[in-house]
Amino acid sequence: MDPHSFHGKDIPHFKIKPNMGIDDLVEIFASSGFNARQLGEAAKLYCKMIEDDATICLTVSGAMTPVGFGGLFKTLIERGFVDWIISTGANVYHEDHFAWNLPIKQGHFEVDDMILYEKDIVRIRDVYIKGKETLMAEDKIVQKMFNDTLVNKPFTTAEFCNAMGKYSKLKSKHPEKSFVVAAYDYDVPVYVSTLKDSSLALDLAPLRFANKIYNLDFVREIIEQAAIVYNSKKSGIVEIGGGVPKNTAQQTGPLLDQILGLGHGGQSYIIQITDARPDTGGLSGATLQEGKSWGKVKDAHEDVIMVYADATIAFPILCLYALSTEKPRKPKRLYKKLNKYYKDLAETYFSKKR
Repeated sequence: MDPHSFHGKDIPHFKIKPNMGIDDLVEIFASSGFNARQLGEAAKLYCKMIEDDATICLTVSGAMTPVGFGGLFKTLIERGFVDWIISTGANVYHEDHFAWNLPIKQGHFEVDDMILYEKDIVRIRDVYIKGKETLMAEDKIVQKMFNDTLVNKPFTTAEFCNAMGKYSKLKSKHPEKSFVVAAYDYDVPVYVSTLKDSSLALDLAPLRFANKIYNLDFVREIIEQAAIVYNSKKSGIVEIGGGVPKNTAQQTGPLLDQILGLGHGGQSYIIQITDARPDTGGLSGATLQEGKSWGKVKDAHEDVIMVYADATIAFPILCLYALSTEKPRKPKRLYKKLNKYYKDLAETYFSKKR
């Protein structure tokens, strides 16, 4: 459609009925304007990714798991609607509290934080976490996890999270309350793009004092991520927020094109839910269309949608629409294929270079 001409769908005068479902609501959104329209179209684009059997990456920034959204990620994994994940370390760390039944409560945002500190309460906006009972207890769990795991050998954060999932599956009280455990069960790679910027890495400090060395192979990690995209007929990203996870997923295109010279072209589809502004020049708010200039996405005009909204409101709508309208997909089980993908990409690069 020519955006500079008077064409397009008529905007209806909406009616809300008691028996309407999520599909009706999304149709209302998609037929309206502003970010309601963007959300409606994003929900439909997510379904298109699923129907096209695209390899789908979920990126997670912001404090999503402390408000319970790990349960949504788990459902999408089990349904086959997420094939790999890039997360902040904090979201993986706080998700583990639920598996181990460590207390997290609804609190309040109009408080005196000096008093909360004295009461050993940590606050994320209106979510309360206990210092000793939750955070320090979790720290001890993570240290037990890695006391004799991944020591003195290179590893990726996918291997790190796989080890977490395996440990919590076997040892925790409620393994069913962890998307990291679900990722382990379904061979969904979970990468932490900011491992050292989280408690997961801080917890390794006491072990390092005991002369246990942890060697993160970050170069292999970025190659694996590019190899996933290269080995996919179509690939897409659903981005919650922006930050480093957004760029980590999108930089697969420039690695394949700019660095390796393979002429891939980037992602087939991208959806981003964000409240970041584009005019400040930050990556979090950068438009998906701008990413085309870097080779991060194949087309700047189609199948890229930004929803400017609170992800805690918009993402569940996106999920429920997909779950209500799409049949489950067979898991791609990418974690078990990573070594092969890596070797195949290396062979392709060297053969092209010759």
